[in-house]
Amino acid sequence: MLTWIKWLVLSVIAIIALGIGAIYLSLYLSLPTLDGNASTEHIHTNTLLSRDEMGHAIITAQNKRDAAYALGFAHGQDRFFQMDLQRRTASGELSEWVGSAALNLDKKHRFHQFSQRAQTVFDTLPASQQQVLIHYAHGVNAALEEMTVAPFEYLAAGVTVRHWRPTDSILVAYSMYLDLQGGQVAIDLARTALKDTFGEPLYRFVTQPSNYQAALDGSEIPLSDDPIPDYPRLPEVKQEDMANANIAGETHYDATPPPDIGSNNWAVSGKLTATGSGMLANDMHLGLRVPIIWYRTQLNYTDKGKDVQVTGVSLPGLPGVIVGTNNYIAWGFTNANLDNVDWIALDDDTPTTQVEETINLGDGTTTFTLHTSEFGPVKTLNNQRYALNWVAHHPFAVNLSVTDLALARSVDEAINIGKQIAIPTQNLVMVDVQGNTAWMPGGAVMERRKASFTAIPQSAAENLQPRKATTLPVVKNPSSDRIWTANARVINANDLSRLGDGGYALGARGRQIRDRLFEKDTFSEEDFYAIQLDNHAQFLIPWHDLLSGLLIQHDIEFKMDIAYLGKWKECACEDSVGYTLVKHFRRQVIQKLFGRLFSTLDSQGVNSRTLLRGIEPAVWQLIHTQPNDWLPDNTDTFDELLVDAYREAKHALLDTYSPKEADMETLRWGAVNALKVEHPFASQIPLVGSLLNMDDVEGFGDTYMPSVQAPGFGASERFFVSPGHLDRAILTLPGGQSGNPLSPFFSRGFNDYATHAATPLLPGEVLHTRRWYKKEE
Repeated sequence: MLTWIKWLVLSVIAIIALGIGAIYLSLYLSLPTLDGNASTEHIHTNTLLSRDEMGHAIITAQNKRDAAYALGFAHGQDRFFQMDLQRRTASGELSEWVGSAALNLDKKHRFHQFSQRAQTVFDTLPASQQQVLIHYAHGVNAALEEMTVAPFEYLAAGVTVRHWRPTDSILVAYSMYLDLQGGQVAIDLARTALKDTFGEPLYRFVTQPSNYQAALDGSEIPLSDDPIPDYPRLPEVKQEDMANANIAGETHYDATPPPDIGSNNWAVSGKLTATGSGMLANDMHLGLRVPIIWYRTQLNYTDKGKDVQVTGVSLPGLPGVIVGTNNYIAWGFTNANLDNVDWIALDDDTPTTQVEETINLGDGTTTFTLHTSEFGPVKTLNNQRYALNWVAHHPFAVNLSVTDLALARSVDEAINIGKQIAIPTQNLVMVDVQGNTAWMPGGAVMERRKASFTAIPQSAAENLQPRKATTLPVVKNPSSDRIWTANARVINANDLSRLGDGGYALGARGRQIRDRLFEKDTFSEEDFYAIQLDNHAQFLIPWHDLLSGLLIQHDIEFKMDIAYLGKWKECACEDSVGYTLVKHFRRQVIQKLFGRLFSTLDSQGVNSRTLLRGIEPAVWQLIHTQPNDWLPDNTDTFDELLVDAYREAKHALLDTYSPKEADMETLRWGAVNALKVEHPFASQIPLVGSLLNMDDVEGFGDTYMPSVQAPGFGASERFFVSPGHLDRAILTLPGGQSGNPLSPFFSRGFNDYATHAATPLLPGEVLHTRRWYKKEE
């Protein structure tokens, strides 16, 4: 018997060892070849792809098309899984990989018909841009054809690698539209449902102007002086509707703002630097995963008679540097949140067309029906049909003009190029070596006389001719010599009616950055890095003071809590328990005040979380005024509501992080908000899946401060640069170049990110080189 058990155990160990060995072998065989020579008919003349010790892709070519070929090859070698994930996300084809778990997401994205739109966009691009996409695709496919074994993600899912098409790059651009403007698509419907369900007074109350305004010109939208509306009578909600909305009443409402409130950039003119050159900071806040979103790139080529050397980050799937510098200028982006969405309430007799969509589930298919109209795809909400007119649906939504910023020699030239750019609308901030600085909206903005904040009637849309706006504001060399953006309103208050509000951030982060910029008169790259790491909890100080005052009245029950609040340090610091308590207290107060209302909206099929971005003024009005009709059932006073909210928040935290010991020390912010940069397939690979992830890092920062971080969200790059002085420029990324865990470039650079160190922007000594020669006809 013992012998049988012994052999069984040994057999199991052997099977596990063989499985691990097979995984290792597949990973090893899928490593790309980094050195060697080849010939191809897809380049004009000899082209080089070199890499340094970080895997930084350094491309030397004679023209832009050859550079695109080499960049496509590098992306294909190091990041094809990421590229494929993004094109599948936009086209609604994730279910082929992960089955029915992605079915609802695929249906949501098929609504936009991006696969068909991508071909239309490609056909309308200038011939030169079409050729760049074609050469880029040839480079990607050359890398795929070299692979001995497909990347492990394809082996794990049993999915065949599909070659890259030029239109797939446009799908990658659409995936960024979903990331950066998907909230706009949701917020107008949420506002509409709020207004239609509860009336104009409550709509105005929830969406009132922020008291954290920090526009570049100092203009302010007057704060509301409307009285607090009565708490509305809630309509009956059917249980099946609640289940369909994935909620179950007030106690399960997730009062957490969407994570797309991040991204900072700022700049100063040469008057505020030691060198006289302008200086730029940029940190785009996005979801963080393995592999990371950006790719270190330097392109060297000649275009339109100019020698170009541009260094920065590219987005795998697209040719060219997205954010970077050519040593004459530097530029960066944050999401602008100008309104680019109209939901159109269709008349009862407006005809629609049915479109049958088939989704591959890997082990079968499923079919569903979409409805479209002349105004756009159609969604039904509360028996009313709405058509979506979104800038992303129009041919002018995407082009490659952002890559032309590499040609600019001054801010003025960059502004002219910025007017041609077609990407999700961004705050484009630029500096140049002469010391100039500027801001403008860069990207596709829909032209219209008046923006919409809720759905519009069909009669208001019938004469609309969708086209790209050509007259947009520009701020150049402001008198303060400082520019800042952080997803809140940047535009003049008078421009709001035309350019709209696509879901601005509250403004607390932007104001804090602005204030930091006025604390000094001279800045270095290190000074800019310090601002990016600013985790001072300015926004939560009133909440801390409120909570401390409440708990002191119950000092016996909350003696330990009061002590933690007393040493909270006013920061989102790793060792601060007090910060965690204040953060979750605020969240639970919002839950108790607005959970029932927003659950009602969600049951109608909208995403009410988008409304939480601007909820702060309304919350404080309620706290200060304390109207009895806003109190939940069985609650007599607002003090009782607030203390109960704290108890519930604290118990929920302890149930999650210390269910047995109820140890308050486990609520350190560093543990609660630990950074986890993980591979989406890691949990599906037994035993060794965790090796695909970056090491967990103590949480540092939060949402309403410059240092933005959540467990899977944060600064996707930290970029600090002064043109003409690139030897001091910094580019720190939350991971490495390669998606293969056996690659020396897999995690190279992550430690700098985790420790807040400064990784040089410029590449180092070349260690590997691929050469291509023109294949003779």
